[in-house]
This record gives sequence, C-alpha cells and structure tokens, in this order.
Amino acid sequence: MILKKDLKFYWKLFSSTFTLSAFTFGGGFVIIPLMRKKFVEEYHWIEEDEMLDMTAIAQSSPGAIAVNASIIIGYRLAGVLGALVTILGTVLPPLIILTAISYFYAAFRDNLTVQALMRGMQAGVAAVIIDVVYTMGRSIIKEKNILPILVMITAFAAVYFFNVNVMIIIFAAGVIGCGTIYLQTSQGKKGPAK
Repeated sequence: MILKKDLKFYWKLFSSTFTLSAFTFGGGFVIIPLMRKKFVEEYHWIEEDEMLDMTAIAQSSPGAIAVNASIIIGYRLAGVLGALVTILGTVLPPLIILTAISYFYAAFRDNLTVQALMRGMQAGVAAVIIDVVYTMGRSIIKEKNILPILVMITAFAAVYFFNVNVMIIIFAAGVIGCGTIYLQTSQGKKGPAK
C-alpha cells in the first residue's frame, strides 16, 4: 500500500515534469536545463554529475530527449512507477496543446501575432541551448581532465565543420568512454607500484 508521503512525492514528481513540459518551447534540449534547475538545484534529488550522465544517456537513446530524460530521472528517483509518472507528466502537455491547436490550425497558421510570437521564441530557445552548453561544458572543464575536453571540442568540430553523423560521434564517444573506464579499472586492480 502506498503511503500518503509517497503519494505526495509522486504528485510532486508528476507536477514538476508536467509543468516543465507545459512551459518548454523549442525541443528536448530546452527542457534539460530546466530539469537540472528543478531536480538538482531546487529539490536536491540528483547530483550535478549524475544529471550530466543522464542527459548523455537520454540524448543517445532513440526517441525524444525530453521523454528519455524524464524516464531516466523518474526511474532513478522511484523505480518503474516513477518512470511511468514522469512519462505521463512529460507527454500530457504536448498532447493536450497539439490537440487544441489541431482544431484551430488554420487560424493559428495565418495569424501574424502567432507567427511573430514563434519567431521570438526561437531567440529564447537559442539562449536556453547556449545556457545548457555553457553549464554542462563548465562542469566538464572544472574536472581538469583533458580527455573529456578534447572529446567535447572534437565532437563539436566534427558536427559543425565536417557534417559528421551524430550517431558516429555518439558511438566514438562511447568507445572512448568504455576504453577510459577499462583502463582506470585495470590500473585500480593492479594497485600502487611497490
């Protein structure tokens, strides 16, 4: 039987993801800094480094990054039920909004005010994405480990300048990460040199 305390927690989890999803414009990357502010800074449910890892997993998984991130956060905080609650909270707002817009699509499409509003939102979305890159990049640079910094710069250059497929970059970064972890664990098992 679920306790009242648990119901309050699940409601808080649902209402947080519902609110974030309802007021997020511009795609999945925009919701990540908002989730970070809510779950890392405000509620202190997740650590900064863990949020960075969850974002990487959400981005590399198939599907919408906002839904993937909410699944991972919900599962991390409350198991399968938490994941179901966060999925519902993330998916409901766009479903409701798109259903309403579909009834009035012609009026929205031709309305100059709506068009101007959408153009203004593009600038806001760009600012939020820059904030994500700055915040997460800063935490990587703070570690003073040269490999993640090189991977970050190389990945950016490969996509921006050479149009390399993102899947190739994700795969390469995964191989580098696995190799790094393997080397660290194998060195740790050997122990200090005598």
